[in-house]
Amino acid sequence: MPTARVLIHLILVATVTMLAATLAGCAGTTTAPVAGVDQVGPWKNSPIGRPDFFPIMVWCQEPELAGQYQAMGVNTFLGLWDGPTEQQLATLKKAGLLVICAQNEVGLKHLADPTIIGWMHGDEPDNRQADGHAVPPAKILGDYRQMKEVDPTRPVYLGCGQGVANDLFPHRGVTLDQYREYAKGADLVSYDVYPVANIKEPGPDGQIVLRPDGLNYLWYVAKGLDRLRQWTDGRKPVWNALECTHIANPDHMATPEQVRSEVWMSLIHGSTGLVWFVHDFRPGHRDPAAVLKDPEMFAALTAIDHQITELAPILNSPTQPDAASVASSDRGVPIDIMVKKQGRAVYLFAIGMRNVPTTGHFAVSGLPGLAVAEVLGENRKIEIADGKFTDSFTAYQVHLYRITR
Repeated sequence: MPTARVLIHLILVATVTMLAATLAGCAGTTTAPVAGVDQVGPWKNSPIGRPDFFPIMVWCQEPELAGQYQAMGVNTFLGLWDGPTEQQLATLKKAGLLVICAQNEVGLKHLADPTIIGWMHGDEPDNRQADGHAVPPAKILGDYRQMKEVDPTRPVYLGCGQGVANDLFPHRGVTLDQYREYAKGADLVSYDVYPVANIKEPGPDGQIVLRPDGLNYLWYVAKGLDRLRQWTDGRKPVWNALECTHIANPDHMATPEQVRSEVWMSLIHGSTGLVWFVHDFRPGHRDPAAVLKDPEMFAALTAIDHQITELAPILNSPTQPDAASVASSDRGVPIDIMVKKQGRAVYLFAIGMRNVPTTGHFAVSGLPGLAVAEVLGENRKIEIADGKFTDSFTAYQVHLYRITR
């Protein structure tokens, strides 16, 4: 009888094959490099970067499901299988959803269509492709220049794999310094890592295995975003994809609360666009839209998406890096924060960054005397004296404070 490791290895082999087909079909292709222009937004024919728009996306889904994803709070489809086609674009337009897609022949006929808000490279060029090598950064840059020459009014998206955060990822085909070269070939730079369900590493006898303790590595989400911001010198928007299904893991998937932690970890570490990866590749469970069959997760993502949309003007406003500080009672458990201001209100978003509890001791500048922190979604308030307050955090817990005098 096969061992658990062997079963996981067989599942991974099948998953890699299915993923390769999925990513190829969704991303489309580009032609040979030509000279072009580089441009950093804003973009005339895209809402990306506007204060009231926060991209909440779903990866490579059928446009016929647009209504269900719209109800979940999704506003943009990222990638279209073998598309875009005329039918796909018409369906999305009718539903009022937007799309980032390949710049193929059909796409080029829709340069005046506001449904298309961006163009994309093939997915995960940093992973080893069918020939055993990653896509050369020079090709990404050449394709980017060509896409910008044809249409400088929309941004170009590049999505990399989990090797951005996972240094043991066996399928990564580039060195870390080459990611900076990749970043030059896009306006929007993204990546995916799915810590609970899908952290891959070398196993015995050359096998590839899934970490069974991925929950302890939720902080990889932040690690990858920090690296993207470093490789783009903080001058380009960085996005990331998030888990919400088993993917290909027979034993583990993130809970709704853990997914929420990944979301706010992303936002606090600078992500300005979120992508839901909703596929399930487990044998006997294969479903490219698995989240739609999971009422609990669907409800959780709906609440998350609608809250982000409501907070979009705040999230898109300048971060106030010196407006607050926090000290954790456990030095091994960082508490990461992000501060925004709207009028006289201060928004302080905080998360414990490890799988153990801690207590945070906060100091908010410019708050002499008494103030109150409303903890959003928790039905409680905290009194603040001279800018200081304390709050407890369970493992990976998120607290969202709205502070007023």
